[in-house]
Amino acid sequence: MNCRHCHSPLSLTFADLNTAPPSNAYLKPEDLSKPEPFFPLRTLVCTQCWLVQTQDFTSAEDVFTPEYGYFSSMSSSWLNHAKNYVNQITQSLELNNHHFVVEIASNDGYLLKNFKEKNIPCLGIEPTHSTAEASRALGIETLESFFGESLALDLAQKGKQADLIIGNNVYAHVPDLNDFTAGLKQLLKPEGTITLEFPHLKNLVDLNQFDTIYHEHFSYFSLSSVQAVLKTHGLRVYDLEQIPTHGGSLRLFICHKDAQTLPEKPSVAQLLAIEIEAGMQTEAYYANMQAKIRKVRAQLWHFLLEKEAQGAKVAAYGAAAKGNTLLNYCGVKDHDIIRYVVDASAFKKGRFMPGSRIPIVALEHLMEDKPDYILIFPWNLKPELEKLLEPTRTWGAKLVTFIPELKVS
Repeated sequence: MNCRHCHSPLSLTFADLNTAPPSNAYLKPEDLSKPEPFFPLRTLVCTQCWLVQTQDFTSAEDVFTPEYGYFSSMSSSWLNHAKNYVNQITQSLELNNHHFVVEIASNDGYLLKNFKEKNIPCLGIEPTHSTAEASRALGIETLESFFGESLALDLAQKGKQADLIIGNNVYAHVPDLNDFTAGLKQLLKPEGTITLEFPHLKNLVDLNQFDTIYHEHFSYFSLSSVQAVLKTHGLRVYDLEQIPTHGGSLRLFICHKDAQTLPEKPSVAQLLAIEIEAGMQTEAYYANMQAKIRKVRAQLWHFLLEKEAQGAKVAAYGAAAKGNTLLNYCGVKDHDIIRYVVDASAFKKGRFMPGSRIPIVALEHLMEDKPDYILIFPWNLKPELEKLLEPTRTWGAKLVTFIPELKVS
C-alpha cells in the first residue's frame, strides 16, 4: 500500500487491531442469523509525510451506509460545543445574512441549526440518508452526497462558494484525502476560512486512545501531516486551537495560501515545535503503540473474569464506535460477562453491538437491573455521563474506564 497523500510506500506498522466489523454497523434482531462482514483493522505510518492511516480494506460505502448509526445530537456536551463554536466563529468572522456557510458531514443538523437561528444562509453536505433526513427535518438544506472536488466545482459554478467551510470530525473519515482537500480549495472564497476539527494524533499516542481507531477513520493527523496535505493544494493553516473534545482535538483555521487578510498566528509554529520535540517525525515515536494496546486488553480481561468469578453484574454505557473497537480487539463476545449496553439513541435501542452482538437497551433497563459495574465506552464523555448515572450510586454501582488504563471510580 502507498500513502493516501504522498503515495510513498508504507512499511511501518502503527497499530494492528486484528479484524472487526464496521464500527457503526449496528445489528437488527433479524441480522443475528446472518453472516457479519469483518475487515482487517491495521494502521500504518508514512515515513515521508508522517500521516498515520488505515490499511485499505474497506470503502466509504462499506461504512457510511443508509442506516449509519451515529447521530451527533445524542450528546448534550457536543451540542453545547457546536453552539459555542457558532457563536465564536460568527463573531470573529463577522458573519451575517450576506455570507454563506457550508458544513461537510453535517450529520443530523446539530451545528447548522445554530446558523439557521441567526439567519445566516447555510448548506449541509451529508452522505448518510438517516442523518441527512434528520437534518432536513430541521429545515436545513442538505445535499445527500460524498464531498470531493467534482461536487465543489459544481457548487462553485452555481455561485455557492463559501465564506466559511466547516469540517468537524470528517477529515479523518475521508478515503481520498487529496480529492477532498482539492474540493475545499475550490469551494472556498478568496478570503474565506475553513475550520477543521479532528483528534490530535499526539493524544492518541500519549494517552493510548487506540479505541478511536476504526475503519471509518482512514487517517490520524498531527499538525505537520495536515500542513503537508494542505500545502499540496494551495492552502495553509493560519491559526489553531487545542480543544478538549474527543480526548483532545485540534481546531485548525485554514485559508488560501495567498489570502491577504489572514496572516499566520504564533500558535501554529508553537504547536509544530512541540510535535517536533516529541519526536512525531521519527519512527521511534510510533514504535511502542502495540505494547500499550495489549496492556489494555490484558487489564480488560482480568477485570471481567475477576468480576464474573465474584458473581458481580457488569453492564456498559454508550454504544459508541470506541466501545466496538475495544470489544472486538479484545475478543469480548460473551453476553454473560457484559450483559448489555445502554444508549440514549432511539436508533440504536433494540439493536446489537457489531461483532460482540451485545444487546443495546434503554437507561430504564439499567435502573431496574442495578448492575454492580458500568463500563463507560465513550470515555471522552465521562463527566457528562457521571452526572447522568449519579442515581446508580444509590445501590453502590462503580463506573469503569479502560483508556488510557483501567480506572474504577
